[in-house]
Formats: sequence, C-alpha cells, structure tokens
Amino acid sequence: MNAEPLTPVRPRDAASVVLVRGRGDAAEVLMGRRRSKAAFLPDIYVFPGGRVDTADIAAGRSLPVPTDLIDRLTRRCRTRSAMALAIAALRETYEETGLLLADPELEPLDHTHAASPLWQAYAEAMAAPALGRLRYVARAITPTSSPRRFNTRFFMIDADYARGTLLTESELLDLHWVRLTDAKAKLNVVDVTEFVLGTVRRHLVGEADDKVPLWHYINDVAHTIYE
Repeated sequence: MNAEPLTPVRPRDAASVVLVRGRGDAAEVLMGRRRSKAAFLPDIYVFPGGRVDTADIAAGRSLPVPTDLIDRLTRRCRTRSAMALAIAALRETYEETGLLLADPELEPLDHTHAASPLWQAYAEAMAAPALGRLRYVARAITPTSSPRRFNTRFFMIDADYARGTLLTESELLDLHWVRLTDAKAKLNVVDVTEFVLGTVRRHLVGEADDKVPLWHYINDVAHTIYE
C-alpha cells in the first residue's frame, strides 16, 4: 500500500532586505552566513531577514502607510499584511545587522511608549522608519517538500538610509559587504539568492520593469512568473 502524501507545510510570511551600497555593476550588497546549527539554510549566505511576528502586525496599525510600497505589496496580500511585511523588514535588519533604516526627510515618530527594541532604537536615534524608501523587488516561496516554508518578500534599499555600526555577533556570521556581481562566485548561496541578486542588478542598471518576479517551485523545479 502506498503511503498517503504528506500535506505541505503552509509557508509563513517573511521579509528580507537587500542593502545596496554604490551604483550599477560596481554596487555592493550586505550579506551574512547563517549559523551551522540553524534549522533553515545552515552555513548559507543570505540577506538579513526573517518571518513576520505579531509585533510587526500590531505596529502596522499606528504607522503612516507608504502608499507606493503598499500598492505594490497588496497585489497579493491585504494592506494589514503588507504593512507587517514592511515593518518586519526593518526589524529583521536591525536585529541581524544592528543597522536602523531611517528616513532623514521625515519627522521622528514618538516610539517611547513601545517596548520593542526596534522602536526604542528609533526613539533614541530621534529617527523615523524608512518604510517609504523600501522597494519591493521580488517574492519567493520555499518548495512544498521543505519542512520549513516561507513566502518571502524581498526589498532593496540604498545603504544611505542605514544608521549604526554593523554587528560582529548576531544570527548572521561574517556579515560584510560584497560586490553584487561577485556574490554568487565568492559565497555559498542558494538558487533563490542568485535569483534575487539578478533581480537587484536589473533594477540598478535600469533593466527592470514594474512587474515583481515570483520564484516558486512545481514538483521541486524552480519557475519564475511575474506579478
């Protein structure tokens, strides 16, 4: 008797940030290596990022909505979920790199009431979150065969909006800037990361259009469609 197929794990919403320093093919991106005991992608180089949590959802109710960004994100999710994804991008970047993504053209928001380390950091820096500076450039969904699955939105942002000093010890090891065009050859990365690197390059050299590419799998074979 054949065993019944296992029901695939439902992918969890996640956000990842590609910080870009420089222009065109000379641009660098910030990447780090996941720990060897990590449950997902051990010893693999990735961009800062992680899953959305309940605090991200709650924070989205009280922050100004960055219209252009949310319009792009809500093609495939609700406004509340879109805000949570954007906030998760800020939070994960701060937690994994020590960098605050801040917009100097906005008035600082009052986050002194919030218990979250992220909002306390914004308050102490007298800074406003750079939600409107995030550019939604790609989405990827983990294969159905994976025991841990994520529906990840990838954002890019100019490193000029980053404040702080890179952490030397965090969830990511060997956190450093690498030339975008060298990352695939020099670092141990997976196919999704190669896909995002290529997408970011197209934006940097003016070859990208308004459509957002989605990297997904059919029978564990990768496919790309445009949303």
